[in-house]
Parts: sequence; structure tokens; C-alpha cells
Amino acid sequence: MAKNFEYTTLAHRYTARFPLLTYVGTQANFWILANLLLIAIIGLHSRIISQALNIPLTGRFLPMLTMAVLLGIVYGVSLGLLGYYLESTVFRKVSLGKIILFKALGSLGLLTLLLWLLRFVFFDLFILPSLYIPGIRLNEASWMYLFYLLLIYYFFMNLVISFINQVNKKYGPGVLLPLLLGRYRHPKEEERIFMFMDLKSSTATAEKLGHIRYSSFIRDCFADINGVLFAYRAQVYQYVGDEIVVTWPEREGLKNHFCIRFYFACKKQFEARAAHYMATYGFLPEFKAGLHTGKVTAVEIGEIKRDIAYHGDTLNTAARIQSVCNEYNKSLLVSEYLVNKLALHRGMKTEALGMIGLRGKAAKVGIVSVACMEDEVDQ
Repeated sequence: MAKNFEYTTLAHRYTARFPLLTYVGTQANFWILANLLLIAIIGLHSRIISQALNIPLTGRFLPMLTMAVLLGIVYGVSLGLLGYYLESTVFRKVSLGKIILFKALGSLGLLTLLLWLLRFVFFDLFILPSLYIPGIRLNEASWMYLFYLLLIYYFFMNLVISFINQVNKKYGPGVLLPLLLGRYRHPKEEERIFMFMDLKSSTATAEKLGHIRYSSFIRDCFADINGVLFAYRAQVYQYVGDEIVVTWPEREGLKNHFCIRFYFACKKQFEARAAHYMATYGFLPEFKAGLHTGKVTAVEIGEIKRDIAYHGDTLNTAARIQSVCNEYNKSLLVSEYLVNKLALHRGMKTEALGMIGLRGKAAKVGIVSVACMEDEVDQ
């Protein structure tokens, strides 16, 4: 479990530091592997034909491997750059159908470029020295069939990489491999920090805006919150109405006070976008939040819709802490247990509220209000 935890943590940390490099690198590595697989298939197919027709094979395999790697880099980096910038700009408010269409057209254009490189650049450099039958030449029909072959192969490989990207979006970086290895098929115990963030005065806000504009308002709020997740190594556990639940592996959340500073970074993000919120909705969003840490169990659940669920008293306590924010007129409440685990920070202004009885809990919980936190992001 420790190894899986380290892999997921390192993947999330690396993605936070180098989002573009991570995205493009994933595409390039995948297409290198896909091209190597295609070369292996073609090589085996050639040997089958040679055995069936009793044709001797000659040539070298290394140039073909080199070509596969080069084309994988060209295709992967091109698709990666295109996808990254489109998803962060144009695709944010475009329908799924248009996204699929744009990506399909982009892939077709890149595939056409790939075939052009094969025919006029790489053929003489790599393919001819590696041909099994000396003196062979490809006519127009041969190149057309090769284009069809690449079109079908790359179409299905695009589906695979799209699936990987969607899994990464749903579960976060570094979770796919543990899922494939079955880490969450049985309950696993983890130490995690949970933050429940809920929109203040949500009922009044919904009545003021109407349900259509209110939905747009919540979408914009969550988009801004998502914009600061990586910098503070935070992971979204789930969205519930106008509430977002954020989590950290305990060691990650405690480091540099990321779990506390994340909340105030969200406030700064809203303030930085004040012109948009004031012009569109007439006010800035305000969220209240509750924080707690402890042991939870993680397990893969569901048959019709699969997900990774966390269970345990830690989540219940964090949710109950957030629920008393209005009662004490505070925006951020943290369990005393979590505050005691944090190192002292001169910019962290706290106020102990004492032992408070929370709904559904027999024992009282020590709660601390955090008023502000100096923000100096240190990865």
C-alpha cells in the first residue's frame, strides 16, 4: 500500500509542478508505445507471409524502431499540445459533441501529416533499409492502403488514450495504475485530511439568481476552486450540490500548511475574478469550510457507476464542523486535533472555540477558527 501511495502522491505532485509537460509527456509516451506495437504487429505479419509464401526475409529491425519512436514523439507531442491548450481555453465551454469533432479533425490532420512524413521523409531513411524484400517499391494504391491501416489503428488508439485522460480527470493523476492493480477492490486504510466547503447563503443566492444563473454561478465557483487545486496538492473527492469536498493524504496536507492555505487561496482567486462575478452575478462567492483529519477506508464501489469511496468518522466530523460555521459566524473551522498536528506559523491567526458538541457525535470535539493565513506557495 505504501508503494501505491507513493506513486499516486508523486504523480499528483509532478502534475502540479509541470501540468503541460505531464499532459504532453503522457501523450508522447503512449504513442511511442502504440507505434512500437504497430511495428511488432507488422513485423510478425511479414514473417507469417514469408513462411506461407517461402519468401526469404532480409533487412534490419532497428531503423523501424527508430522511426516508430520519432513518429510517436511527433504525433504525441502535437496532439498533446493541441489538446492541452484547447481544453484550457476553447473546450471549457464547448459541448462534448463539438469537442469530439474538433479532436477527430485534428487527429485526421495530424495523421495526414504523419503519412506525408512517412512517404517523403522517413521512407528513404528508415523503411527502405528495413524492407524484407529487396527492391520493393510502394505505388499509389499501396500508400492509400497504408493510410487506411493507420487511420483504423490510430482511431482505436485514440479511444484508448481518451479513456486514460477521462480516468485521470475523474480520479486525479496517479490513480489509474492502482485501480488497474486492484488496490481499491478491498477496503484500504489511509490517513487523510478532508475539507467540506459549502456556499454561504446558498438558498438566498439561488432565489436571487434563479436556478439557471445559479447553476452557472456554481460552475464558475468550482472552476475557480479547481484552478488552485494543484498548487496546494489538493484532490477533489466529490461535488454535492453547492458543496465541494476536498482531500489530501495527511502528510501532503500538513506540509507547508497546504490544507489551510488552500482555503484562503480560493478566496484570493474569487477576489482576482471580482470583475467577472460582479458584472455577471452582482456579488462575490463566499464559502464556509470545515477541516478534520484521521483514518478512513477507501474502497471501489458500484456496478452501474464505479467510484472510489471513503468511509469513516473523519468525514462525518469534518462535515459536522463545517455545519456549525454559521452558528459561530466563522468561515473556516478546523478540528483542534488537526491544528495540533500542524507546525506553528506566524501568519496563521487562530481562535480556540473550545470543546463543541456536534450533531450525531457523543463526544465533544475541540474546534479552532482560522481567520487568515499568509500565502507563500512552496511546492
